[in-house]
Amino acid sequence: MRVLHFYKTYYPDTWGGIEQVIRQLCVGTGRLGVTNEVLTLTRDRGPTKIEFEGHTVHRMPLDFEIASTGFSFAAIRQLARLAREADVIHYHFPWPFMDLAHFMARIDKPSVVTYHSDIVRQKNLLRVYSPLKRRFLGSIDTIVATSPNYLASSPVLKRFEHKTRTITYGLDKTIYPRPPEALKDQWRARCGERFFLFVGVLRYYKGLHILLDAMANLDYPVVIVGAGPIEQELKEHAQRLGLTHVLFVGAVEELDKVALLELCYAMVFPSHLRSEAFGISLLEGAMYGKPMISSEIGTGTTYINIDNETGLVVPPDDAPAFGAAMRTLWEQPQRAAEMGRRAEARYWELFTAETMARNYHALYTELAGRKRAA
Repeated sequence: MRVLHFYKTYYPDTWGGIEQVIRQLCVGTGRLGVTNEVLTLTRDRGPTKIEFEGHTVHRMPLDFEIASTGFSFAAIRQLARLAREADVIHYHFPWPFMDLAHFMARIDKPSVVTYHSDIVRQKNLLRVYSPLKRRFLGSIDTIVATSPNYLASSPVLKRFEHKTRTITYGLDKTIYPRPPEALKDQWRARCGERFFLFVGVLRYYKGLHILLDAMANLDYPVVIVGAGPIEQELKEHAQRLGLTHVLFVGAVEELDKVALLELCYAMVFPSHLRSEAFGISLLEGAMYGKPMISSEIGTGTTYINIDNETGLVVPPDDAPAFGAAMRTLWEQPQRAAEMGRRAEARYWELFTAETMARNYHALYTELAGRKRAA
C-alpha cells in the first residue's frame, strides 16, 4: 500500500510537533508494509527528493506566503503526479493552500485528513477561507481528531462528526537517542540537579509569558528549550522581572533534548490558546516519566495530563495558579514522582507510535478497500 502525506513543512527544514507526528506515522506504518511519501514545501535550494528513515520526502519550492500560508505552483503539479501512484492521500490540516491544491490537482483517491488544530488567530483569513475549508473537509472520506477532548470542543469537527474518528498521537521511544552520561553531566552543571523544563517553539500560544509571570515570586530553576518568533520578547520580559533562575538555552540537538528530558524534575506547559491542540513535547515528558503542569484549554493537553493523576492542570492564562502548581510539585517530591510514574504508564497504554500506526494502517486499509469495492 502506498500513502502520500501532504503538509507545508517537514524534515529536514523544520522539526515541530506535526512534523514529528508525520515522521512517527511514516516509520510506524512502514513497519506494517506501507510505502510512505511526504510532499512538502521548502525555502531551501537543496535536493528536491531525499530519503529519510525509510520514506521519501519530495520538497517543492515555496513561491510566496499570504498570512503565514505557503503557496507553491510546483507542489500542485507534484501532488497530481504523486497521487496517481498512491492508494491513499493523507492530508494534515490546517493549511489553506492544501485545500486549494486538492481541488486544482483533481484528487480522486481515498483521502484522510488528520485535523491537528482549529484556525484560532487568523480571524480575517478564516472568514475568507471558511467556504473552501467546508468544501474541502466535505470532500474528504475520513477526518481524524487527535483526542476525544478536541473532537468534543471543536465546532468544525462537530459539523463533520458523522465521518470523524479519534486516533491519538503516538511516539516511539526506541528512535530517541540515548545521551551519554558525560553529556548529562554537562547539563547538570549548567542547570542544576533539580529543575522544571519547557520544550517547544517559542510562539504566542505557548503561554510562556504566563510561566515567567508565575516565576516572579518563585526561585525554582526553569530551563526553556526552543527558539521562535517571540524569543527576544520573552527574554526581555524575564529581564524586566529579574528572573535570574530562568535559563533560555535556545534550540538544541535531539541528544541534548533527551538529556534534559531525562534530567528534569517536571515538565511545565503553559499553552493557553486552542492553537495548542495536543502538545507533543508534553507527551515526551510523559514518555520519560515526568509529572506535568498544563492548562485546561479543551484540547489534547488534558488528554495527556490528567489533573491530580499524571500532574496538575490549572486554568489558562492564570499565572498565580500556575505558580501554585509549581510550588505544590516542588514541595511534594514523593507525590511528583508518583505522578511521573502514572504519566509514563499512561503513555505506554495509549500513546505509543505502534498503537497509532496500527490504527492508521487499519484506516488506510479500510479506505483503500472502499475504493476497490466501489
